[in-house]
Amino acid sequence: MNLIKSHSLLFGSLSLLIGFINGRSDNSQNISIEINKGWQFHQVNQSDWHPATVPGEVHTDLLKNKMIPDPFYRDNEKKLVWIEKKDWEYKTTFEVAQKILDKKNSKLVFDGLDTYATVYLNDKQILKTDNMFRQWSADVKPYLKEGKNELRVVFKSAQNVVDSLAKKDLPYVIPDNPRAYVRKAQYHFGWDWGPKFTTCGIWKSVRLEVFNETAIEKEYKAPHQYELVQEADNVGKSFYFKIDGKPVYMKGANYIPSDAFLSRVTHAEYDKVIATAKDANMNMLRVWGGGIYESDYFYDLCDKNGIYVWQDFMFAGTMVPGDKHFFDNVREEVKYQVKRLRHHPSIVVWCGNNEIDEAFKNWGWQKTFKIDKKDSIRLWNDYKRLFQDSIPKWVKEVDPHRPYVSSSPLLGWGKPQSITEGDSHYWGTWWGLEDIEVTQKKTGRFVSEYGMQAMPNYSTTERITIEEDRHLYSDVLKAHQKAGKGFNKLNSYLQRYFKDTTNVKTWSVKDYTYLTQCLQYYSFKNIIGIHRSKAPYNMGTILWQLNDCWPVASWSITDYYNRQPKAAWYAVKEAYRDDVKPVVDLTRPINLKLENPKIKFKLDGQKIVLKADKDAKYVWIDIKGYTGRLSDNYFDLKAGQEKTISIESQIANPSITITSLYEVLNRNK
Repeated sequence: MNLIKSHSLLFGSLSLLIGFINGRSDNSQNISIEINKGWQFHQVNQSDWHPATVPGEVHTDLLKNKMIPDPFYRDNEKKLVWIEKKDWEYKTTFEVAQKILDKKNSKLVFDGLDTYATVYLNDKQILKTDNMFRQWSADVKPYLKEGKNELRVVFKSAQNVVDSLAKKDLPYVIPDNPRAYVRKAQYHFGWDWGPKFTTCGIWKSVRLEVFNETAIEKEYKAPHQYELVQEADNVGKSFYFKIDGKPVYMKGANYIPSDAFLSRVTHAEYDKVIATAKDANMNMLRVWGGGIYESDYFYDLCDKNGIYVWQDFMFAGTMVPGDKHFFDNVREEVKYQVKRLRHHPSIVVWCGNNEIDEAFKNWGWQKTFKIDKKDSIRLWNDYKRLFQDSIPKWVKEVDPHRPYVSSSPLLGWGKPQSITEGDSHYWGTWWGLEDIEVTQKKTGRFVSEYGMQAMPNYSTTERITIEEDRHLYSDVLKAHQKAGKGFNKLNSYLQRYFKDTTNVKTWSVKDYTYLTQCLQYYSFKNIIGIHRSKAPYNMGTILWQLNDCWPVASWSITDYYNRQPKAAWYAVKEAYRDDVKPVVDLTRPINLKLENPKIKFKLDGQKIVLKADKDAKYVWIDIKGYTGRLSDNYFDLKAGQEKTISIESQIANPSITITSLYEVLNRNK
């Protein structure tokens, strides 16, 4: 399938519609003026103003002005909670010429305001917003004047607003967090891999559009034929994708926003992230429902690289309000986002939400939040009305060609049917502490989430800590481990698969990092291999997760800084190859009889040549200060055989350390 060819044809026709963006300014053309310069910001009710960046957010503006420390360093996160409790104001001025005023129509367009914003032009209120995911515009013809015009945007604290809305509803409770009330990136309120930085700001572009006639919208034509096949068979019900009539086995990962602060995800950063998927032989990314609808550049890269996209709507792990305003707000969001993205051939399915259906039925919310029967029925009816009735109807109005599923998954991993029908989030491993081998009996039809944690690369830990933090379990390390009982779970798996953890607190953080990454490597290698061996019963394996949004112990197979691979990335790259059958080796490393491999190496230009006297396991090449990728790492090395590893870029006088499992196990008794 040639994704990019179809995309280019469609994009060419779309660009004719929006030619005004090119800045043509004769009288017959529309004119577009970007308003991204000269912005300032301050805390409401304070007099001092500071330079601001648009697009951006308040945290990054405070950081650039050296008014706060690095939010990711040590435990600074908890010291910066005050920011989300304050209201913030942004302002700038822009010039308007008479030829602008001569046009019949003038609109201010905001592609993204985060989130509760009131907009003033020349001290006249022109707009109030309450949805980060919508494009907002206002007719400003009556308020523009020749010369200097002042634009101000006042942001209310989203945390204060949602807390107020939740309190107002009491004793009625929407589980599991007041974030349910706001159409804002849900991960901003914290997650089990992410910090809590509840941002505000002008997070996308701002422009003045002036025109005489509104451009006519071209008829939409689907780039491909998309099918999601769910047919009863002798064991349950299939779940697989057909693109232009051909079944496709999906190999990929879940994608979360690549930064806690979205303005920092530049085109160059997107290039790095998508390259980690492409180079790991992936053909699908699931854009997870607790983040954002990604930029067009993200989908352009997926189109170009033949990576399909499973696109969640932005709902994750919480029930929803049922009032008319909320539904109307979501309707506009859905229609805007689907129309914005539908021309991308990479998108193959729209999905209503992440895990809400399963959560309401299986996570014990009714007991935890003491929800009575009447409120429980109301919550479920509001849920069905939004995800099973309304959103599919709204999607069909603007994109009738792609399939829609209401929730991922419909069945929780504890239910036997989750293995025989639908897509599956299989968390028996990790959350359920089940052995990796359980995958042999519990592989679903399309496994859209599963995973194993590991520490971030040790170079990352060094970057965000000082020497006194580098011991298990320092307060700073715990601040960068968000998963409930995360270290306990890691240790449970290390105990079974690698080494007795009785004395784990005496291990160096560097060695602990190495062993957790080897564990993650072992887990993904074998789980993927088992999944793929069960095709066509299983037609998809989408691991959790591709990337991180900050430095943290997580399920990601790449590191936040420089998107460097963790050990598991190399395992996934091999397991997702189509030219060889994935290798499944369930021999537990703890049962291996290892000898000192006495590895020798030599540097030959941009190549490292290694040789060992004895078999070596999980050979790790660590190059101090190097931020690129190696052609392989964390590999096994047979005694007497040479292995050559390529380095992406030349390094002057590199400091290279070679480590294997034997050394680490013998260092830590």
